[in-house]
Amino acid sequence: MRRLLVTGAAGFIGANFIEYWQQQYPQDFILALDALTYAGNIRNLDRARQQPNFEFVQGNIADQALIEHCLRHYQLDTLVNFAAESHVDRSISDPAIFLHTNILGTFSLLQAARTVWQEEPRARGEAPVKHRFHHVSTDEVFGDLGEQGEPFVETSRYQPSNPYSATKAASDHLLMAWARTYGLHVSLSNCSNNFGIYQYPEKLMPRVITNILHNRPLPVFGSGLQVRDWLYVHDHAAGIDRILQAGQPGCYYNIGGRNERTNIEVIKLLCESVENFLQENPDLQARYPQAQQALAGNAAALIQYVADRPGHDQRYAINPDKIERELGFRPQHDFRAALRTTVEWYLQYFA
Repeated sequence: MRRLLVTGAAGFIGANFIEYWQQQYPQDFILALDALTYAGNIRNLDRARQQPNFEFVQGNIADQALIEHCLRHYQLDTLVNFAAESHVDRSISDPAIFLHTNILGTFSLLQAARTVWQEEPRARGEAPVKHRFHHVSTDEVFGDLGEQGEPFVETSRYQPSNPYSATKAASDHLLMAWARTYGLHVSLSNCSNNFGIYQYPEKLMPRVITNILHNRPLPVFGSGLQVRDWLYVHDHAAGIDRILQAGQPGCYYNIGGRNERTNIEVIKLLCESVENFLQENPDLQARYPQAQQALAGNAAALIQYVADRPGHDQRYAINPDKIERELGFRPQHDFRAALRTTVEWYLQYFA
């Protein structure tokens, strides 16, 4: 039985991970930590809070004393770090908060883990706590792959292109340095673009869905031909599960969806999916009378090409051969079916 601290728990991926973990391991205890900034919504944890082995603490990962108290008081042995500032555009306009959360916050977590899991037991003449610190990173640390480049592998060179990816790259390096220097038992995963329910609408999919429903323009950066590998968030959670269960300390894996799509392709698929849902559900038509283009079956008319953003990488793609080969993990969800599930949730509960 594990006792987990999940940081960034009220955010998109964190909340989905907790629901997944509760379904798979109902006997495990989860302490959810989140600062509840703009992208963290306590309502994302409504279902999780119905389970008996769950507690929530509001707090910031940069508060080392709080993290130490949580690890010590709840006797936690596993830390899964989802907490991060993650929006590229925001990192360009206000990079300071990204340095604070993504770098100093990760440092605080690592120091707290060292203190409670290693130093305090040794001071009592005891063996260190059997533990695992799993850090969730991104494919963006590898930078721009280019149109013809081979997908990134775990040993590819880090070449971040913007403040967000630079701070995530720094946090990855901190993790591995603490493992090598202090013997902290860590693991690391770099994931591709996640999608699913609970995602804050600054990101591509929920922004497109909500804009369609309010008949607002769908801005497309540059040509819209930028390529991303899309990973359903439930598959991401399952990949982390495999790493925690079977990955050795110090391991690192790419978790990818093997599902490369251009941004404009994804946007057009979302237009089509929203149109279909509205046509199939008269109650939703009444709920969203302002969705004029979608109700007319022409949501794609809302697409507007705009100037590209600074440092916009053309393509991200990662090679997940290692996790498939060593841990037997492969995504289980069909992209179009998962996209439909995502659109349905936003139409019913969010927009």
